[in-house]
Amino acid sequence: MTAPDAAPVRPGEELPLEALREALRGQVPGDVDALEVLQFPGGFSNLTYLLRLGEQEYVLRRAPLGPLPKGAHDMTREANLLSRIHPVLPVAPKPLLVVEDAGVIGSPFYLMERRRGTVVRTSLPPEYRDLPDAPERLGAALIDTLADLHAVDIDAAGLRDLGKPEGFNRRQVDGWAGRWRRAREALKDTGDLPPPAELRDDLVIAWLEAHTPNETAHALVHNDFKLDNLMLDPRDPGRVVALLDWEMTTLGDPLVDLGLTLTYWTMPELPGGAPNRVGAAAPGFPDRDALVARYEARSGRRVADALPWFEVLGHFKLAVIVIQIFARYRLGQTQDPRFAPLAAQAAWLMRRAWELIRTQDARE
Repeated sequence: MTAPDAAPVRPGEELPLEALREALRGQVPGDVDALEVLQFPGGFSNLTYLLRLGEQEYVLRRAPLGPLPKGAHDMTREANLLSRIHPVLPVAPKPLLVVEDAGVIGSPFYLMERRRGTVVRTSLPPEYRDLPDAPERLGAALIDTLADLHAVDIDAAGLRDLGKPEGFNRRQVDGWAGRWRRAREALKDTGDLPPPAELRDDLVIAWLEAHTPNETAHALVHNDFKLDNLMLDPRDPGRVVALLDWEMTTLGDPLVDLGLTLTYWTMPELPGGAPNRVGAAAPGFPDRDALVARYEARSGRRVADALPWFEVLGHFKLAVIVIQIFARYRLGQTQDPRFAPLAAQAAWLMRRAWELIRTQDARE
């Protein structure tokens, strides 16, 4: 039996079924002895599986294979976050079981409820192609969900202890700069990245440090908010069924989310040089300024003038994310061939960050 959104598990990423059965026995409803495992093929970071226990279905999330940066890919933390966010933001799926014993499948993991919907990645899916306003509705759903996330009253919801929003922007620069430098050092002898004098990565970091603003607000921040982390109603591209991938969620400046969302939205190419058919460069989709205007209308905040720094940070942050993934691939810690083009994409993102800086400096 198959599922339209899942696929056979990729070689090398199989789960130990007997150990998993015993860990689940008596913990969740369903026929543990009938356990069947498929994999959700999208995403470049954590590994996500579909578990079938007879008539019951669950989603399992675990960290990727290989050595990981300290504090990254913490699935126990993600599950705990969801347990607190789900009651106040229902698009966040409900976690059902946390297993912290890494000996069961090789890392801690958790199970969450299974939600069904459409995830839009590289192009408009068939179920939306006969809807002439689908691109516009997708863009609206994306921004409205982001604004609604940022509108959560963190004090009334008892979420103030999830992070330290004061000084968040400075810590973002320091943290991502350190990760970039460590990844570059790991790749220093491979020739996969241009030299710093050509890439201007040191100049990008220096500009971000010199221009770091104070926080514009304190809010719940997803930290990887993008279209393919939304699950949508297959009949209505304007209705969000779920917001996924909460691993990096914390409290901070909401414009860090918006800057990264705009980075994803305005990228003309995908890994490997394939054209991005979803976003500002695609016909019928709202452009960058339209998204910003909708966010301002939905949130009731004027943000356009503050955004340039956050968009540079968004490009830099995404460059760091993809070069870390590429480094794991290049060093043989994962075999997923989808990661092969990511060094070139990291370089493109860094160059684009420098272009944005030069544009901003010219305006000033």
